Amino acid sequence: MCSLKIRWCAATRRLARNRIVASLLEAELCRAPLFYFGLNSKDVCVGWGRRPAAERLHARAVRAGASFVSVEDGFLRSFFPGQKYPGLSIVVDAVGVHYDATAPSELENLLNSDANLITEYAEDLERARALMCEHQLSKYNHAPQLHPSLDSPSERILIVDQTFGDRSVDLGLADEQSFVTMLNDARRRHPEAMFYLKTHPEVSSGAKRGYLSAVPEDERLIKLTDLVNPVSLIEQMDHVYVVSSTMGFEALLLGKPVTCFGMPWYAGWGVTTDELDCARRQRKRSVMELFAAAYFKYSRYWNPYEGKRGTIFEVIRWLSEQRERAGLNAVGALVGAIPVNGMQGWKRRHLKPVLATWCQGRAQRVSEICWGTAGDGTRIEDGFIRSVGLGSDLVRPLSLVFDQQGIYFDATRPSDLEELLQTGVFSEEELTRARQVRGMLVSEGLTKYNVDAGAKGMSVIEASWNSGGRAVILVPGQVEDDASIRLGCVHGEQGVDTNLRLLMAVRARNPDAYIVYKPHPDVLSGNRVGQVSEVQARQWVDHVEITASVISCLEACDSVHTMTSLTGFDALLREIPVFTYGMPFYAGWGLTTDVEFELSVAERRTRRLSLDQLVAGVLLRYAVYWDWDLCGFTNCEATIARLVEQREVLQKGSRVSVPWLRRPVRKALGWLNLDNSGV
Repeated sequence: MCSLKIRWCAATRRLARNRIVASLLEAELCRAPLFYFGLNSKDVCVGWGRRPAAERLHARAVRAGASFVSVEDGFLRSFFPGQKYPGLSIVVDAVGVHYDATAPSELENLLNSDANLITEYAEDLERARALMCEHQLSKYNHAPQLHPSLDSPSERILIVDQTFGDRSVDLGLADEQSFVTMLNDARRRHPEAMFYLKTHPEVSSGAKRGYLSAVPEDERLIKLTDLVNPVSLIEQMDHVYVVSSTMGFEALLLGKPVTCFGMPWYAGWGVTTDELDCARRQRKRSVMELFAAAYFKYSRYWNPYEGKRGTIFEVIRWLSEQRERAGLNAVGALVGAIPVNGMQGWKRRHLKPVLATWCQGRAQRVSEICWGTAGDGTRIEDGFIRSVGLGSDLVRPLSLVFDQQGIYFDATRPSDLEELLQTGVFSEEELTRARQVRGMLVSEGLTKYNVDAGAKGMSVIEASWNSGGRAVILVPGQVEDDASIRLGCVHGEQGVDTNLRLLMAVRARNPDAYIVYKPHPDVLSGNRVGQVSEVQARQWVDHVEITASVISCLEACDSVHTMTSLTGFDALLREIPVFTYGMPFYAGWGLTTDVEFELSVAERRTRRLSLDQLVAGVLLRYAVYWDWDLCGFTNCEATIARLVEQREVLQKGSRVSVPWLRRPVRKALGWLNLDNSGV
């Protein structure tokens, strides 16, 4: 962090609160004083590009003798555009701004210098360029691929329009006439070509107008108004004409000839055909040198997985994963009015950004989305490591599952998870990750909801049982009308589908064991079905545990006997023997002893899995993870780190000190969608 003697003053309150920008600047940002005499020469003022607030602060900084630094979005920003989707990269410039050709900038000075940019980044340049082209990455990355492919026997020319008033136009030495001249000159130079005029997405939506919005289509000019991935469009072009759009540089990375009618940062270095001249730009630079200077030297990147400064490769990986999770590697369209069934209002409101992203490229293939078993469309449910706090407290989930065949807890039909475990091929890299994830979960004491004492670092009520040397069996109770029991247990006189029947069956199989029954918290409170009185339980078990945490119970037992409880999966993660009396998703693969198992399920689950294969399938492939700060999908490891962080917040105390008020306050925050901590 910066020296305490230096004060970093942001031009706006929003910028001052941007933790990513502050971290990438290695500074603690505060709101700039309202009056110029509140600044001094030791201050460093920070503004966003050439916005009015930044310009005003810059003028005040000059009068006070303070330093001024401009920040702007980087060239690989985010998946969706907009302020609620934080940028993963910024550029920092203490001289000017890269898109302002009226004055020098750090990027321009770097390109004018004698710096050997290729040597410094030799091993990374081609790799990064290839990955960006392969995954079709641009500044924003939510648009689907161009479909169908353009079918033109003649030369294809792309004309790139921009939003009216874009500062990169006037600061790029251009104006409205530049766009008209560009179109006319392009048509004159390519008399037999087919022209494609790409409008800006904000123009297509009606939010803004473009410089060439009024140009009509004709037999040789087609206007492309739909949202489309820029790279997929450029790939099909023979020549690209721009004024100052960054699409021009993306075309250079794809090896396309580019003609500029303005002076963007990449013009004037000998790699573009330039209609204007900038006398300051004296050197000749290659495309890869420009790439090294702008994307490596000039830009700073946020590692979205570890929450700290990173490299371009973490951002490439994250953005490509967003496209994959959103289904944009296939033909897609923007999500429309896809019905969502069986989902409570608060849950639908919370999950809106997740569903919007996941449905982004699947709108043509998803008829409806259903919570659990509420319909026949794509089913969605909470994931296996969900949150710090209960869903009934309206705590937002960090993991979910989407299933287009069934759902993982429904053993009456196949599911995507069952098919994945039955047929999936897991790489050594995935299996290594699975072992690491399992180690992290065990060492941190994490489960689905993580509200029990007994997790790492929390006050522990140890399981203290006097077993007299006998084998200890843990029997976790369940909510008896839970869908996993209705759809995952054998019913009828011979079946085991209630907590009491489970206790009786366990004792019948283990007459000499020390059996511990741990009732489900919701059942114990009387809110859900499944109550077994202590008198009844004592006929079959040695101890009824109501205080010790699940984690401490697992650490103290020799085996777990369950119908379909997720505690069985938690036990497998800790390599504790598990006996199933129902058909949970983790049974039938050779890792559990299956006491009750219907023939139809046994016929579907014929593969023998290792524990690492099960973990890889369940936690790495089937479940999806969501980062509420970045509004995007993330991975299992990052989610585990986030859960640990949230649990530490919980350990430090609730916002409300009166215990009986904590839950209603948290639920109220959940209804208002204000509980950003997740705890």
